[in-house]
Amino acid sequence: MYDLAIIGGGPGGYVAAERAGTKGLKVVLIEKKELGGVCLNEGCIPTKTLLYSAKIYDNAVGGSKYGVESKEVSFDFGKMMSRKQKVVKKLVGGVGAKMKMFNVKTIKDTAYIKGRTQQGIEISTSEEEIVAAHLLICTGSEAFIPPIPGLGEPGDVILTNREILELKEKPDSLVIIGGGVIGMEFASFFNSLGTKVTIIEMLDEILCGMDVEMSAMLRQMYAKKGIEFNLSSKVTKVEGNVVTFEKDGKETMLSGDKILVSVGRKPVTTGFGLENLGVELFRGGIKVDDKMKTNVPNVFAAGDVTGFSLLAHTASREGEVVVNNLCGREDRMRYNAIPGVVYTNPEIAGVGLTEEAARQKGIAYKVAKLPMAYAGRFIAENEGGSGLCKVLVGAKYGEVLGVHMLGNPSSEMIYGACMAIEAELTLKELEEVVFPHPTVSEIFKETVFDFGHITSNAKSTAIKVS
Repeated sequence: MYDLAIIGGGPGGYVAAERAGTKGLKVVLIEKKELGGVCLNEGCIPTKTLLYSAKIYDNAVGGSKYGVESKEVSFDFGKMMSRKQKVVKKLVGGVGAKMKMFNVKTIKDTAYIKGRTQQGIEISTSEEEIVAAHLLICTGSEAFIPPIPGLGEPGDVILTNREILELKEKPDSLVIIGGGVIGMEFASFFNSLGTKVTIIEMLDEILCGMDVEMSAMLRQMYAKKGIEFNLSSKVTKVEGNVVTFEKDGKETMLSGDKILVSVGRKPVTTGFGLENLGVELFRGGIKVDDKMKTNVPNVFAAGDVTGFSLLAHTASREGEVVVNNLCGREDRMRYNAIPGVVYTNPEIAGVGLTEEAARQKGIAYKVAKLPMAYAGRFIAENEGGSGLCKVLVGAKYGEVLGVHMLGNPSSEMIYGACMAIEAELTLKELEEVVFPHPTVSEIFKETVFDFGHITSNAKSTAIKVS
């Protein structure tokens, strides 16, 4: 008899298992593939490993701007892919070691929920029949293939995030259907390596959900680097390696060596007996409350399977909420300070409300923004680069509502904004925080300081109340 059974070994599952193990619970973690889930094996880690290789190559090519001359710079695509796999293997092993350290039993197999009895929740695997007092479902998500005529299943030409990470050779041309985070990150990687990249996006801007102004700035940067963007364009059919899309009533045909489909992901809710528990679904995912409880007693869900915030760090925090409540610590999931990052070059990151979201919610706000060039460290490390920091605060109390950044290394700075939102810090309180100098993170404080000095800096600052 286990205290907690977890189906799915991704960031939600293995973090919950670790936390539960440290608290002395008897835990079993069932994962049919490799520990780490999609994030570690087919998403976050392998893509960031490749993007770093591309960034190193970009820096070598552009080294002369910094007084560093590199003659005949080249790259080895095969080595990049091999290193990616080495990194993944090492981290998967690390997760496994942690499970052993905290006495979590791991089973590599497909789980099947048989139902509930008086003894508990029964789960079947080929290794053993499991009975657990509580069940946490972390089955994640999979790439969504839209019903476009001729698209079909992934193969040699049609790719999802999974297949494109297994390429043996760099394609000369790549058509990407969908300009979201996944699409833009792969566009960035292959563009750096010289692939002709074309993006087809149905909406009128890339990176839906991110700050629109910064998304447009990033798109313009990549357009200068050679990526072709087709916005407000709907793909109508795919024939072989030819994609047909429609814009303003006009049809256009594009061909590419490979076609990447990245129009979103869908929760995995079938194939493991979920129906035997009568768990309620909502918009394709498992419906949960702010304690990650489902409608079935002692059954919880975390991560992409809920269909709400499909991010690895969200899943980890949701898993923590489940374990904390099981162990007597009152905890609730909050989504007001979940950061989002796009690991392009330059990076874009944001947390909290965007201007668009604030207006939709009818929240009165003020916004200040400054070019990243106001930070000396940014100038020192980004010759000819541009970027922006934007801070939204409540119009009445001056509490931080949202922070958005474009420029390297936004991904490493955004956590400070998350903490400010969580702690409900005000402008006055932030002005008293000491930032190390010189760092790019100082741009956050400089932008906050700018709220009180609008007249002296009118060109780089904007204030809006809605």
